[in-house]
Amino acid sequence: MRRGTRGPAWLGAAPVTALALALALIAGGFAAWAGWGWYHAAHDDTSGYAEQRDAALAAGEQAVQNLNTLDHRGIGRGLDLWESSTTGELHEQLVSGRDKFTTQVKTAKTVTTAKVLSGALTELDTRAGRARVLVALRVTVKAPGDASTDKDSRMLGELTRTHGDWKLSALGQAPVGGTPAG
Repeated sequence: MRRGTRGPAWLGAAPVTALALALALIAGGFAAWAGWGWYHAAHDDTSGYAEQRDAALAAGEQAVQNLNTLDHRGIGRGLDLWESSTTGELHEQLVSGRDKFTTQVKTAKTVTTAKVLSGALTELDTRAGRARVLVALRVTVKAPGDASTDKDSRMLGELTRTHGDWKLSALGQAPVGGTPAG
């Protein structure tokens, strides 16, 4: 009968200890790698730029819609909305021409509504606080006694950041087809 030979007891513990140490090192390395990735993602400028892009686009679309919507029955509220959506020279033009425009719209008794079909930023400079937007919209005009008419339109707008908010500082028709830009 042959007896099994066994080595000292501490030799059996060495492989288990080495395995545990290796697993601990791997887990520590993974934790460090994941922590670095989280820190880098949290401090990356890309997400801040994306937030500014989305905010500028949303503000631009809303402002273009606001400036193409007006009801003669609530013209004061409508023009207040126009003014709160704008800044700079465009804002000054709206304020200075408000009385004359109010008279024209009340005389015509029109109701104009706009719906944004799509929009895109064509430029964004977050440092300077400037952006450009292209908005496609459908404008519906209803005059008394007439059927409403729809017109699809493309507008180019310039946005300026004021106190953290984006506002329209210029607005005009976008050229269509082979029409040269003015």
